Amino acid sequence: MNPVRRARNHPGYWAFLVHRVSGILLALYLPAHFWALGLALHDAARLDAFLRWTDQPLVRFGEWGLVLLLAAHFSGGLRLLALEFLPWREWHKSLAAVAAGVSLALALAFALAL
Repeated sequence: MNPVRRARNHPGYWAFLVHRVSGILLALYLPAHFWALGLALHDAARLDAFLRWTDQPLVRFGEWGLVLLLAAHFSGGLRLLALEFLPWREWHKSLAAVAAGVSLALALAFALAL
């Protein structure tokens, strides 16, 4: 088997990829978040209109996606901290699965709370 293909099938690679992509997508979300916060400071009427717009089902689904990204990035970061500061063990490969499970559980809990 090709060594590059073998490396890309490793759980650590997928954990790295999810952590990196979630971080990039969260960074792209930040300007919109700061814009909404700016509305709260400067124009209450536009903020109210924006908040009414956020009641749409597609926006609610987007909120769920945002929570999933936050949970994935957070649990992936905890996995990286464990890799850095804990002694190496064979169970480190399982941390990727635990991080994915925690992310999905948090996102599902948020979706059920809507």
